[in-house]
Amino acid sequence: MRREPDRTADERATLTGFLDRQRETLAVKCADLAPDQLRERSAPPSDLSLLGLVRHLAEVERSWFRTVFNGETTTSPWTQPGAQGWADFDVDDADPDEAFAIWRAEIARSRAIVAEADSLDRTSQHGAYSLRYILTHMIEEYARHNGHADLLRERIDGATGE
Repeated sequence: MRREPDRTADERATLTGFLDRQRETLAVKCADLAPDQLRERSAPPSDLSLLGLVRHLAEVERSWFRTVFNGETTTSPWTQPGAQGWADFDVDDADPDEAFAIWRAEIARSRAIVAEADSLDRTSQHGAYSLRYILTHMIEEYARHNGHADLLRERIDGATGE
């Protein structure tokens, strides 16, 4: 179930509320599907799948909050040395339980980083991005991919809507 963001909250709570709602939307789109359904591709030649979106958004959480904002040295759990392209979407042998566990762990770490920041005006360690910008970008990133997830889920089993 998705929570409605507080309609009278301050800026930080509003941004994090909308981001959490987008995160919850992805979880809803993936709920109650078998591993093969989560791996199912949208349409050739696209590699897009629900499981690929989960892995991709785990990577986006990691890179924006940990690497860019916090200045941590991190690596993707899915990128192989010398690989080119988006390994997040290579899901033929991917384990859904592992992907969801990594995604949830990255969300928890992102939330902790946001909570530790004294201001939305704080800028990132790599590049001149405010926390406000990163939160807004993450809402945009999830919203775009949740549109993809909507179409994927409808193709898999006909489920539509929220």
